[in-house]
Amino acid sequence: MNHKLNKIRQILVAFVLLAAVTGISSCEKNSFILPVVDPGTTWHFQVDIQPIFNANCTSCHGGAKAPDLRDGKSYLSLTNGAFVNTPGETSKLYTKLTGSHLSRATDTERSKILGWINQGALNN
Repeated sequence: MNHKLNKIRQILVAFVLLAAVTGISSCEKNSFILPVVDPGTTWHFQVDIQPIFNANCTSCHGGAKAPDLRDGKSYLSLTNGAFVNTPGETSKLYTKLTGSHLSRATDTERSKILGWINQGALNN
């Protein structure tokens, strides 16, 4: 009887370990697929980008913490502070949005910001 219990216990432990290893190895960190955005779209800073900052960023970046993303201050703060450069995927602003600030913006908002940077980060 004791031998039977040990055998069942060994099988149960093996099953739990196998399930744990399978579960842990199937996780991915910070993976997302960029939504398809029309490459012909022109992104405008005041119309398309600033509203993203107003909705998601100014609670922390409202003057005391660089970059200052408040309306009327954000463009100069981003460009003078070297937060935007091409290619956009390497810019400080975009790498923050796809790293430590991932939850602050949606995939679509990140795509707009990336498109705006790659179009030259114009104050239009």
